[in-house]
Formats: sequence, C-alpha cells, structure tokens
Amino acid sequence: MRSEEDIELTQLRMRRIAKLMKKDQDDNTAPDHPIVLTDSSFDEFAKSNKLAVIDCWASWCGPCIMMAPTLDTLASEYKGKIAFGKLNVDENPSTSSRFGIMSIPTLLIFNGGELIDRIVGAYPPQILKTKLEAYLTKYS
Repeated sequence: MRSEEDIELTQLRMRRIAKLMKKDQDDNTAPDHPIVLTDSSFDEFAKSNKLAVIDCWASWCGPCIMMAPTLDTLASEYKGKIAFGKLNVDENPSTSSRFGIMSIPTLLIFNGGELIDRIVGAYPPQILKTKLEAYLTKYS
C-alpha cells in the first residue's frame, strides 16, 4: 500500500508534467522530426499537441518505408505547427487494435487528443501538404 506522501508526490509529478506539456503546446514547439511512440506514450503525445499526425507503420511494409522520407520532410516544414509521431504497429499492438488499424501506412490525425481524420495508404507529398494545410486552417 502506498503512503499518502507517495501519492501526493505522484500527483505533483503528474501536474508538473502536464504543465510542461501545455507550455510546449502553447509555445508551438512541435519538433522538426517524427517522434517514436509506443503504446504507453501514444495518448500523451496526441493530447499534448494542438495538431498531431501519427504514422502507423511496420518495418516490412514497402509503402511505409517509401513514406518515411516524406514524413520527415513534412515534420521539418511544419515544425512548431504540427507534431509528427511514428507508431510501429507490430511492436505496439494495443494502440493499433484500439484504433482499428487494418492497413498500413495509416496516418492518424489528432486535434488536442481527439481523432479528427485518418489517411490510409501512401500519398505523394503535395496531397499530404494540401490536407495538412486544411487542418491548420480549420484547427489553428
């Protein structure tokens, strides 16, 4: 059984982490590269960014490998505006199952933790940019 001090310390840590993540969101500090996500980090990443694009992929998937450089470039271009993440579906079956990922690559688009769209399949950079610009216009 945990002591009251342990519980209070855990609560303080959680509030501090939430405050830091909110500050990052408010400062528009979306990174310039995709962040590797896991089942345990997925929800916090999606919630802590105004707009988040999460690439659900696998190492054996040819179209996923083809999309990787495009997503790296987009993450750099949209630094400070859109956060990009990568979730390996083979290594993170819980999240993959929860979102019903049946085909890859699948891009999950979040606004403040709420799933707003999904893009299934490999697309040219210009089509993805058009979609991202629409999200920025609508959710900024």
